Amino acid sequence: MFTLYKTWHPIASPFDPCKPILEKTFSTPPNLYIGFQPPNLPQFSPQEALRAGTLWKAFYDPYFNPFEKAKGGLPR
Repeated sequence: MFTLYKTWHPIASPFDPCKPILEKTFSTPPNLYIGFQPPNLPQFSPQEALRAGTLWKAFYDPYFNPFEKAKGGLPR
């Protein structure tokens, strides 16, 4: 199992004038986890594919604001 969001913990200096961010998050695209495109992948309908930006559901990567809760689903 993989996740599209990873976290890391940067070093916080005691001399940094700003409040440190103790955990940072970054997104990884789903195509990193699929070597070759397997046959018969599930597909979106043509209208859904235009909204999602891809025909195949395995390659759909929704963008979520890291400061908001993830809503899921296709963009409207």
